[in-house]
Amino acid sequence: MDVKEAVKLAKDHVADLFAEEGIGNVGLEEIEQVGRFWEVTVGFSRPWDQGGLATITLGQKGLRRSFKVIRIDNQTRTVTSVKDRILQDAK
Repeated sequence: MDVKEAVKLAKDHVADLFAEEGIGNVGLEEIEQVGRFWEVTVGFSRPWDQGGLATITLGQKGLRRSFKVIRIDNQTRTVTSVKDRILQDAK
């Protein structure tokens, strides 16, 4: 599978898995091939991550995103895991 196929599979998987949560702004953040696996980081927003006091006081910085690392077996094209990707604040 090439990189574009891995990204599409990861984004489709996230969209399907989190569909009931009404996610939006799904996008590619990072991708890396590790051995026989693709590790694709996908970011997205949930409805409760937008609006509210944080957005009013912080402007655009108040918008939060979730990040998930989707691990895909390159040989079988199956998703083997979905994990949180916690970003460190830049200093």
